Amino acid sequence: MTADRVEDLLRTLAPQVLGVLARRFGDFDAAEDAVQEALLAAALHWPGDGVPDNPRGWLIQAAARRLTDAYRSDEARARRELAVSAEPGGAEVPDEDDTLTLLFLCCHPALTSASAIALTLRAVGGLTTAEIAGAFLVPEATMAQRISRAKGKIKASGVPFRLPAGDERAARLKSVLHVLYLVFNEGYTSSAGASLHRTELSGEAIRLARLVQRVLPTVLPQSSGEVTGLLALMLLTDARRPARTGPDGDLVPLEDQDRALWDRSSIREGVSLATAALSDGPAGEYGLQAAIAASHDIALRAQDTDWPRILALYQRLETLADNPMVTLNRAIATAMVHGPTTGLDLLATLDERLAGHYRLDAVRAHLLERAGETAAAIGCYEAAAARTTNAPERRYLTVRAARLRAEGP
Repeated sequence: MTADRVEDLLRTLAPQVLGVLARRFGDFDAAEDAVQEALLAAALHWPGDGVPDNPRGWLIQAAARRLTDAYRSDEARARRELAVSAEPGGAEVPDEDDTLTLLFLCCHPALTSASAIALTLRAVGGLTTAEIAGAFLVPEATMAQRISRAKGKIKASGVPFRLPAGDERAARLKSVLHVLYLVFNEGYTSSAGASLHRTELSGEAIRLARLVQRVLPTVLPQSSGEVTGLLALMLLTDARRPARTGPDGDLVPLEDQDRALWDRSSIREGVSLATAALSDGPAGEYGLQAAIAASHDIALRAQDTDWPRILALYQRLETLADNPMVTLNRAIATAMVHGPTTGLDLLATLDERLAGHYRLDAVRAHLLERAGETAAAIGCYEAAAARTTNAPERRYLTVRAARLRAEGP
């Protein structure tokens, strides 16, 4: 097996192994360290020596041995050593997949979104601290401290390693899906840096969403529609990524993209999942967003886009989510259906809630340009460019302003 395939296998097995260790020993922090050591040993030896017949069992045994050794070397943990000694030995390993439990643990409400994202990518995604730090453009030491603090908070909370029960489970699922959505968005449009995309993050979010969709129906069937909707939304959005940047990495707006470059396989799967999500009970936030993404993806040309349907979907979404970004997008759809002036009127309601956000300036610039108010559009493009921290977006906005200035009133 090649090193890449071994890496994929280890990334899939990592949360399952960590779940077993955390459940067995009740010490998430120490279990996480032991699993990382076992994964490192496997990554070093399996590509050359071959993958064992039971790779999951091998990793569990290896991590358990390392954890046992760590306890034995620490006299202050003598009580835990006794508990470890009482654990059944041998090669028998549980067949239970604890990935979902691990996700719920990493998305504990006591953690900030930034901490939950970092811990999820480390413990469930299997990314190294250096990889996560690189993705979020912070020093490795900073990310290590963030992850350490997150594990400390979980340990201090005393929360047991088990799926939350009853209403708490449904409530915590919202945090899990939100964290995965944030990871995807950071990968699809990086908040900073020289590249528009961070495919390692968007790809990981899609992989984890698939895991949740596979496991969740057995423990929380009433919420499977939202998970399916989130996976559909990710696939339908990511399908446009190949056409979203030009050869030089500059941003290509949706209406100018070469739709032949869109990933039709992902679109077909996403449309199928979005249809299933909307058929599975009342439409949720992610299901509606997936339906909007599907409306864009099935249009063969920009002018074929069904904007009245998209506007109707945004109006439904706004009743579920009090989110200014939803209103911002509804303003775009409103402008496409009723004209730019109507869209600008709606944008004015966001001046306080999105004050200083570059996307408000960017959308306003676009609608002002469509309305023929060139001078005002130039000012908003320049304001948006000054506020964004992503280089391709800044270049795109700067070029739009320069082009309008060159064309004159």
